Amino acid sequence: MHGVAIFHEVQKFPLRRTAVAVIIPPCAMLGLLIYQVVLGHPWGKHPMSNASVIGWTVFLWALYVRLLTVRLGTDVRDGQLILAMRGMWRRWRIPLADISSVETISFDPVRDFGGFGIRSGRAATSYIAGSHEGVMVRLSSGKTVVVGSERPAELAAALAGE
Repeated sequence: MHGVAIFHEVQKFPLRRTAVAVIIPPCAMLGLLIYQVVLGHPWGKHPMSNASVIGWTVFLWALYVRLLTVRLGTDVRDGQLILAMRGMWRRWRIPLADISSVETISFDPVRDFGGFGIRSGRAATSYIAGSHEGVMVRLSSGKTVVVGSERPAELAAALAGE
């Protein structure tokens, strides 16, 4: 099984603007469902079947709820830095032996990395949820990884083996 975690953190993503933008398609489908299925007015010259409207509405609402529950999990255990997008079934592992240096940093997620989430750029690959602080990890391969954290000093100490 899994060993004891030296460091564990789960962060939520900021949802202010994103939630509003992502809710538009489910709301539009709900409006279509009410107009076509409930009120009985087919929409358009070649309307979707009522079953399709209901299916797409349920699917889009389920997707919306799923996106709201995504979290960034950061763990240091079993000699690895493990980054997981909980709710998206993705996990990245970096062996601690591959880390050449660790440094705590402050940053602006939008200006420095193009936003929250997983971002790959020339300078670094970043894993940022809701924080403006984190750890810059330089790998022996020359790559740089930035991990956002609300407890950057603890994460840096765990990665450095202190």
